[in-house]
Amino acid sequence: MGKYSLNKTPVDVLHNLASKVKVLRKEYALTQPELAKRSGVSIGSIRRFEQTGQISLVSLLRLLNVLGRLNDMEEILKSNKKENIENLFSDKTRK
Repeated sequence: MGKYSLNKTPVDVLHNLASKVKVLRKEYALTQPELAKRSGVSIGSIRRFEQTGQISLVSLLRLLNVLGRLNDMEEILKSNKKENIENLFSDKTRK
């Protein structure tokens, strides 16, 4: 967490995410070079990510795909509203 805050900062989240991806990589018994080869992400990018949390979104998605966690990213921005497609296009919602 941030030095003087009870809330997480973006940097805290990056470091936490990098730690979790590193744990997943090790659970799959993958070395950084093996993950690099399978994902198409450079080994330098993987090392930097695991050390600092810095990575491009595309590279992160490639890593998550190899680790079987790509679908988790779709859950992050999932709407909290329980609307279905019929409600979105019904006459009642149109003005």
